Amino acid sequence: MEAYYNCMHCMNRRVRILTRDGKIHEGKIVRVDQNNVYLDTGGRDGSVRTSAFRPYGFGYGNSVLTLSLFTLLAIALI
Repeated sequence: MEAYYNCMHCMNRRVRILTRDGKIHEGKIVRVDQNNVYLDTGGRDGSVRTSAFRPYGFGYGNSVLTLSLFTLLAIALI
C-alpha cells in the first residue's frame, strides 16, 4: 500500500522508478490503481521491457509503461 500512496503523491510529475529486479524507468506518472502505476515515458525506452507491460489500447500510444506496484523498490522525483 505504501507504493500506491507514494505514486499517488507523485501523480502527473516526472519520476525515476527503481524496480526489484534492478531496472530503472523514467517518465511521468499518468495513472495509478490498486495494482499498477502507469508511466508515460514520452516515447523513450531507456529501460528494458521485461518487467513491464505496454498497454496499446490505453490511449497514450506506445509510450505508457505499466509497472506492477509490487515490483517497485524506490521512486524519486526528477
